[in-house]
Amino acid sequence: MLELIIVCAVLLAVERISYVLIWRRPARFAEFVAKLPVATSPVDALRTLFVLFKCMQLGVFLAWFILLGGSWLPVPSAAGAILVLGLILILFGQVLNFSVFWRLGKVGVFYGNRLGHKVPWVTSFPFNVVSHPQYVGTLLSIWGLFLIMRYPHPDWLILPIIQTIYYLIAMRLERAA
Repeated sequence: MLELIIVCAVLLAVERISYVLIWRRPARFAEFVAKLPVATSPVDALRTLFVLFKCMQLGVFLAWFILLGGSWLPVPSAAGAILVLGLILILFGQVLNFSVFWRLGKVGVFYGNRLGHKVPWVTSFPFNVVSHPQYVGTLLSIWGLFLIMRYPHPDWLILPIIQTIYYLIAMRLERAA
């Protein structure tokens, strides 16, 4: 079990570390993207990384569910109020996430302000609800997913706690730049 936790923690850290490095060193990222054999903008390159990171994140979660669930087909373990709570967390989390994309657009979401684009400051929903609505939305979705898929098993909170720590660190490091 410890080995699985370590592998999952390392794989999940790649996304957060990458985003912090890109946030803190946007010019280096833009230089790297300019050297790629495929013509793309730094914003589009970051969007591609986002998709790859989300696939990796979901793959880690799926592996967790399969390996600890004892079946090749992950089956929800929650029922009743816990199932409803998990669904509410996922729903609210996704409302926050999609609202960020709707308000900021591709350039705003994918660090356009750090990569030389003028991105207007937004103070309306969802930014008037929480400081980091995309990160909070993602965390709510992760907690809801694990409530549904692994609660009441004792491992249900391990990856959500790891992800919460990673996102809190990223919020702090991205604010400091």
